[in-house]
Amino acid sequence: MRKAAMGAGEMLVEIHPQELKFTIELKKQSTCSVQLANKSKDFVAFKVKTTSPKRYCVRPNTGIILPGSTCDFIVTMQASKETPPDMQLKDKFLIQSTVVPYGSMDEDIIPSFFSKETGRYIQENKLKVVLVSPPHSPEVETNNQILKQDLAFKALDSADPIVTVESDSKSELVKEVLMVRENSVSNNGAATNEANQGEPILKETCIASDQELGIANFTPLHVAKDIDDLKLQLDSLVLELNEAEKTIASLREETNASTQERDKLKGEIALLRRYTAKDQTGFPFFFVVFMVLVGMALGYALNS
Repeated sequence: MRKAAMGAGEMLVEIHPQELKFTIELKKQSTCSVQLANKSKDFVAFKVKTTSPKRYCVRPNTGIILPGSTCDFIVTMQASKETPPDMQLKDKFLIQSTVVPYGSMDEDIIPSFFSKETGRYIQENKLKVVLVSPPHSPEVETNNQILKQDLAFKALDSADPIVTVESDSKSELVKEVLMVRENSVSNNGAATNEANQGEPILKETCIASDQELGIANFTPLHVAKDIDDLKLQLDSLVLELNEAEKTIASLREETNASTQERDKLKGEIALLRRYTAKDQTGFPFFFVVFMVLVGMALGYALNS
Protein backbone atom coordinates (compact mmCIF):
# COMPACT_ATOMS: atom_id res chain seq x y z
CA MET A 1 0.00 0.00 0.00
CA ARG A 2 1.12 3.52 -0.69
CA LYS A 3 2.01 5.89 2.08
CA ALA A 4 -0.80 7.64 3.84
CA ALA A 5 0.76 11.06 3.26
CA MET A 6 0.17 11.82 -0.42
CA GLY A 7 0.39 14.80 -2.68
CA ALA A 8 -2.11 17.54 -1.88
CA GLY A 9 -3.35 17.62 -5.47
CA GLU A 10 -3.85 13.90 -5.98
CA MET A 11 -7.39 12.85 -6.85
CA LEU A 12 -8.61 9.86 -4.83
CA VAL A 13 -12.35 10.10 -5.37
CA GLU A 14 -14.45 11.66 -8.11
CA ILE A 15 -17.86 12.95 -7.02
CA HIS A 16 -21.01 13.24 -9.11
CA PRO A 17 -23.01 15.44 -8.96
CA GLN A 18 -21.12 18.45 -7.65
CA GLU A 19 -24.19 19.92 -5.93
CA LEU A 20 -27.14 18.45 -4.04
CA LYS A 21 -30.51 19.24 -5.62
CA PHE A 22 -33.65 18.79 -3.55
CA THR A 23 -37.24 19.26 -4.70
CA ILE A 24 -39.09 21.32 -2.09
CA GLU A 25 -42.63 20.17 -1.26
CA LEU A 26 -44.30 21.00 2.02
CA LYS A 27 -44.51 18.10 4.51
CA LYS A 28 -42.66 15.76 2.12
CA GLN A 29 -39.14 14.38 2.23
CA SER A 30 -36.75 14.88 -0.68
CA THR A 31 -33.78 12.69 -1.61
CA CYS A 32 -30.63 13.13 -3.65
CA SER A 33 -28.16 10.40 -4.68
CA VAL A 34 -24.38 10.99 -4.82
CA GLN A 35 -21.87 8.64 -6.47
CA LEU A 36 -18.23 8.35 -5.38
CA ALA A 37 -15.76 6.81 -7.86
CA ASN A 38 -12.39 5.54 -6.58
CA LYS A 39 -9.76 6.71 -9.10
CA SER A 40 -6.80 5.23 -7.20
CA LYS A 41 -5.39 1.73 -6.85
CA ASP A 42 -5.88 1.68 -3.07
CA PHE A 43 -8.73 1.06 -0.65
CA VAL A 44 -10.30 4.46 0.11
CA ALA A 45 -12.51 5.34 3.09
CA PHE A 46 -15.01 8.21 2.89
CA LYS A 47 -16.97 10.19 5.48
CA VAL A 48 -19.83 12.69 5.00
CA LYS A 49 -20.30 15.76 7.22
CA THR A 50 -22.81 18.62 7.09
CA THR A 51 -23.51 21.98 8.68
CA SER A 52 -27.11 20.94 9.46
CA PRO A 53 -27.15 17.38 10.84
CA LYS A 54 -30.73 17.69 12.10
CA ARG A 55 -32.13 18.53 8.66
CA TYR A 56 -30.50 15.73 6.65
CA CYS A 57 -30.11 11.98 6.87
CA VAL A 58 -27.26 10.22 5.00
CA ARG A 59 -27.15 6.47 4.32
CA PRO A 60 -24.40 5.45 4.57
CA ASN A 61 -22.36 8.35 5.96
CA THR A 62 -19.11 6.31 5.99
CA GLY A 63 -17.79 3.44 3.90
CA ILE A 64 -14.95 1.78 1.99
CA ILE A 65 -14.53 2.09 -1.80
CA LEU A 66 -12.56 -0.66 -3.52
CA PRO A 67 -9.91 0.28 -6.12
CA GLY A 68 -11.52 1.30 -9.41
CA SER A 69 -15.10 0.83 -8.10
CA THR A 70 -17.93 3.17 -7.12
CA CYS A 71 -20.11 3.69 -4.07
CA ASP A 72 -23.41 5.56 -3.75
CA PHE A 73 -24.91 7.29 -0.74
CA ILE A 74 -28.33 8.89 -0.44
CA VAL A 75 -29.03 12.20 1.29
CA THR A 76 -32.60 12.68 2.57
CA MET A 77 -33.90 16.14 3.47
CA GLN A 78 -36.45 16.01 6.26
CA ALA A 79 -39.97 17.28 5.55
CA SER A 80 -40.40 21.01 6.20
CA LYS A 81 -43.51 22.92 7.24
CA GLU A 82 -42.64 26.02 5.23
CA THR A 83 -40.70 26.93 2.12
CA PRO A 84 -37.26 28.51 2.73
CA PRO A 85 -37.10 32.22 1.87
CA ASP A 86 -36.04 32.89 -1.73
CA MET A 87 -35.72 29.10 -2.19
CA GLN A 88 -32.16 29.25 -0.83
CA LEU A 89 -30.30 27.40 1.94
CA LYS A 90 -26.79 27.99 3.24
CA ASP A 91 -26.33 24.32 4.16
CA LYS A 92 -23.15 22.64 2.94
CA PHE A 93 -21.75 19.12 2.86
CA LEU A 94 -18.14 18.05 3.24
CA ILE A 95 -16.94 14.72 1.84
CA GLN A 96 -13.61 13.48 3.20
CA SER A 97 -11.72 10.58 1.61
CA THR A 98 -8.37 8.98 2.52
CA VAL A 99 -6.34 5.85 1.78
CA VAL A 100 -6.75 2.98 4.26
CA PRO A 101 -4.91 -0.36 4.62
CA TYR A 102 -5.54 -2.99 1.97
CA GLY A 103 -8.50 -5.23 2.75
CA SER A 104 -10.15 -2.77 5.17
CA MET A 105 -13.91 -3.11 5.73
CA ASP A 106 -16.64 -0.69 6.82
CA GLU A 107 -16.41 -1.79 10.46
CA ASP A 108 -12.65 -1.06 10.45
CA ILE A 109 -13.19 2.69 9.95
CA ILE A 110 -12.09 4.76 12.96
CA PRO A 111 -12.24 8.57 13.50
CA SER A 112 -8.43 8.89 13.39
CA PHE A 113 -8.50 8.01 9.66
CA PHE A 114 -9.93 11.48 9.00
CA SER A 115 -7.76 13.43 11.46
CA LYS A 116 -5.24 15.82 9.90
CA GLU A 117 -3.14 15.68 13.06
CA THR A 118 -1.88 12.24 12.02
CA GLY A 119 -0.27 13.70 8.88
CA ARG A 120 -2.51 11.69 6.52
CA TYR A 121 -3.54 13.05 3.15
CA ILE A 122 -7.29 13.72 3.25
CA GLN A 123 -9.15 14.80 0.11
CA GLU A 124 -11.97 17.21 0.92
CA ASN A 125 -14.84 18.19 -1.39
CA LYS A 126 -17.54 20.69 -0.46
CA LEU A 127 -21.02 20.40 -1.96
CA LYS A 128 -23.68 23.09 -1.71
CA VAL A 129 -27.44 22.57 -1.51
CA VAL A 130 -29.72 23.73 -4.35
CA LEU A 131 -33.51 23.84 -3.93
CA VAL A 132 -35.78 23.09 -6.89
CA SER A 133 -39.50 23.81 -7.13
CA PRO A 134 -41.72 20.84 -8.05
CA PRO A 135 -43.80 20.91 -11.28
CA HIS A 136 -47.11 22.85 -11.08
CA SER A 137 -45.95 24.58 -7.91
CA PRO A 138 -46.86 28.26 -7.21
CA GLU A 139 -43.27 29.28 -7.87
CA VAL A 140 -43.29 27.60 -11.30
CA GLU A 141 -46.65 29.11 -12.22
CA THR A 142 -45.38 32.54 -11.23
CA ASN A 143 -42.30 32.08 -13.44
CA ASN A 144 -44.52 30.98 -16.34
CA GLN A 145 -46.65 34.09 -15.92
CA ILE A 146 -43.57 36.30 -15.94
CA LEU A 147 -42.33 34.50 -19.08
CA LYS A 148 -45.66 35.08 -20.84
CA GLN A 149 -45.56 38.74 -19.86
CA ASP A 150 -42.04 39.09 -21.25
CA LEU A 151 -43.18 37.55 -24.54
CA ALA A 152 -46.09 39.98 -24.66
CA PHE A 153 -43.71 42.89 -23.96
CA LYS A 154 -41.44 41.80 -26.80
CA ALA A 155 -44.40 41.54 -29.15
CA LEU A 156 -45.53 45.05 -28.19
CA ASP A 157 -42.01 46.44 -28.56
CA SER A 158 -41.64 44.93 -32.05
CA ALA A 159 -45.10 46.15 -33.18
CA ASP A 160 -45.83 49.55 -34.74
CA PRO A 161 -46.47 52.15 -32.00
CA ILE A 162 -49.35 53.60 -34.04
CA VAL A 163 -51.26 50.37 -33.79
CA THR A 164 -51.25 50.52 -30.01
CA VAL A 165 -53.30 53.72 -29.96
CA GLU A 166 -55.97 52.82 -32.49
CA SER A 167 -58.67 52.77 -29.83
CA ASP A 168 -59.20 53.63 -26.18
CA SER A 169 -59.53 49.98 -25.19
CA LYS A 170 -56.15 49.11 -26.74
CA SER A 171 -54.47 52.08 -25.08
CA GLU A 172 -55.86 51.03 -21.71
CA LEU A 173 -54.60 47.48 -22.34
CA VAL A 174 -51.16 48.83 -23.16
CA LYS A 175 -51.15 50.90 -19.96
CA GLU A 176 -52.07 47.86 -17.89
CA VAL A 177 -49.33 45.78 -19.55
CA LEU A 178 -46.77 48.53 -18.94
CA MET A 179 -47.80 48.74 -15.29
CA VAL A 180 -47.44 44.96 -14.87
CA ARG A 181 -44.08 45.15 -16.60
CA GLU A 182 -42.84 47.87 -14.25
CA ASN A 183 -44.03 45.91 -11.22
CA SER A 184 -42.35 42.71 -12.39
CA VAL A 185 -39.11 44.59 -13.14
CA SER A 186 -39.14 46.22 -9.71
CA ASN A 187 -39.81 42.85 -8.05
CA ASN A 188 -37.01 41.22 -10.01
CA GLY A 189 -34.69 44.04 -9.09
CA ALA A 190 -35.54 43.67 -5.43
CA ALA A 191 -34.98 39.90 -5.61
CA THR A 192 -31.67 40.49 -7.37
CA ASN A 193 -30.57 42.94 -4.69
CA GLU A 194 -31.51 40.44 -1.97
CA ALA A 195 -29.57 37.72 -3.76
CA ASN A 196 -26.57 40.02 -4.15
CA GLN A 197 -26.75 40.89 -0.47
CA GLY A 198 -26.82 37.19 0.35
CA GLU A 199 -23.72 36.35 -1.70
CA PRO A 200 -21.14 37.70 0.80
CA ILE A 201 -22.74 35.60 3.55
CA LEU A 202 -22.44 32.46 1.44
CA LYS A 203 -18.83 33.27 0.65
CA GLU A 204 -18.05 33.84 4.32
CA THR A 205 -19.46 30.45 5.25
CA CYS A 206 -17.46 28.69 2.53
CA ILE A 207 -14.18 28.46 4.44
CA ALA A 208 -11.42 25.88 4.48
CA SER A 209 -11.05 24.35 7.90
CA ASP A 210 -13.59 22.25 9.76
CA GLN A 211 -13.45 24.44 12.88
CA GLU A 212 -14.19 27.66 10.93
CA LEU A 213 -16.84 25.99 8.81
CA GLY A 214 -18.50 24.55 11.90
CA ILE A 215 -19.19 21.27 10.20
CA ALA A 216 -20.38 18.59 12.61
CA ASN A 217 -19.92 14.85 12.14
CA PHE A 218 -23.02 13.83 10.28
CA THR A 219 -25.07 11.08 11.84
CA PRO A 220 -28.54 10.15 10.69
CA LEU A 221 -30.48 11.06 13.83
CA HIS A 222 -27.24 10.37 15.75
CA VAL A 223 -27.81 6.65 15.19
CA ALA A 224 -24.48 5.95 13.49
CA LYS A 225 -22.50 7.70 16.22
CA ASP A 226 -24.41 5.87 18.94
CA ILE A 227 -23.76 2.56 17.19
CA ASP A 228 -20.02 3.28 17.02
CA ASP A 229 -19.97 4.22 20.72
CA LEU A 230 -21.91 1.08 21.63
CA LYS A 231 -19.49 -1.06 19.62
CA LEU A 232 -16.52 0.45 21.46
CA GLN A 233 -18.23 0.00 24.83
CA LEU A 234 -19.15 -3.60 23.94
CA ASP A 235 -15.57 -4.41 22.95
CA SER A 236 -14.30 -2.87 26.20
CA LEU A 237 -16.83 -4.88 28.24
CA VAL A 238 -15.83 -8.09 26.46
CA LEU A 239 -12.16 -7.48 27.28
CA GLU A 240 -12.98 -6.73 30.91
CA LEU A 241 -15.15 -9.86 31.11
CA ASN A 242 -12.32 -12.02 29.73
CA GLU A 243 -9.89 -10.57 32.26
CA ALA A 244 -12.40 -11.14 35.08
CA GLU A 245 -12.87 -14.77 34.02
CA LYS A 246 -9.10 -15.32 34.01
CA THR A 247 -8.81 -13.74 37.47
CA ILE A 248 -11.65 -15.90 38.82
CA ALA A 249 -10.06 -19.08 37.42
CA SER A 250 -6.70 -18.15 38.98
CA LEU A 251 -8.36 -17.49 42.35
CA ARG A 252 -10.17 -20.81 42.17
CA GLU A 253 -6.89 -22.65 41.53
CA GLU A 254 -5.23 -20.87 44.45
CA THR A 255 -8.21 -21.69 46.68
CA ASN A 256 -8.10 -25.37 45.74
CA ALA A 257 -4.33 -25.50 46.38
CA SER A 258 -4.79 -23.83 49.77
CA THR A 259 -7.55 -26.29 50.69
CA GLN A 260 -5.39 -29.26 49.76
CA GLU A 261 -2.46 -27.93 51.81
CA ARG A 262 -4.74 -27.30 54.78
CA ASP A 263 -6.16 -30.84 54.61
CA LYS A 264 -2.63 -32.26 54.34
CA LEU A 265 -1.52 -30.29 57.41
CA LYS A 266 -4.56 -31.45 59.35
CA GLY A 267 -3.70 -35.11 58.54
CA GLU A 268 -0.10 -34.66 59.60
CA ILE A 269 -1.16 -33.00 62.86
CA ALA A 270 -3.61 -35.84 63.63
CA LEU A 271 -0.95 -38.46 62.92
CA LEU A 272 1.53 -36.64 65.13
CA ARG A 273 -0.95 -36.47 67.95
CA ARG A 274 -1.67 -40.22 67.65
CA TYR A 275 2.04 -41.12 67.86
CA THR A 276 2.49 -38.80 70.80
CA ALA A 277 -0.43 -40.42 72.67
CA LYS A 278 1.03 -43.91 72.12
CA ASP A 279 4.42 -42.88 73.45
CA GLN A 280 2.92 -41.37 76.59
CA THR A 281 0.99 -44.60 77.67
CA GLY A 282 3.11 -46.98 80.10
CA PHE A 283 6.91 -47.12 80.44
CA PRO A 284 9.08 -46.81 77.40
CA PHE A 285 10.68 -50.05 76.11
CA PHE A 286 14.26 -48.82 76.63
CA PHE A 287 13.49 -47.81 80.19
CA VAL A 288 12.22 -51.34 80.97
CA VAL A 289 15.34 -52.95 79.45
CA PHE A 290 17.54 -50.59 81.42
CA MET A 291 15.84 -51.46 84.69
CA VAL A 292 16.19 -55.23 83.96
CA LEU A 293 19.91 -54.84 83.37
CA VAL A 294 20.29 -52.81 86.55
CA GLY A 295 18.39 -55.47 88.53
CA MET A 296 20.52 -58.26 87.09
CA ALA A 297 23.69 -56.36 87.99
CA LEU A 298 22.55 -55.77 91.53
CA GLY A 299 21.55 -59.44 91.94
CA TYR A 300 24.92 -60.63 90.64
CA ALA A 301 26.68 -58.25 93.00
CA LEU A 302 24.72 -59.41 96.03
CA ASN A 303 25.28 -63.11 95.23
CA SER A 304 28.97 -62.69 94.83
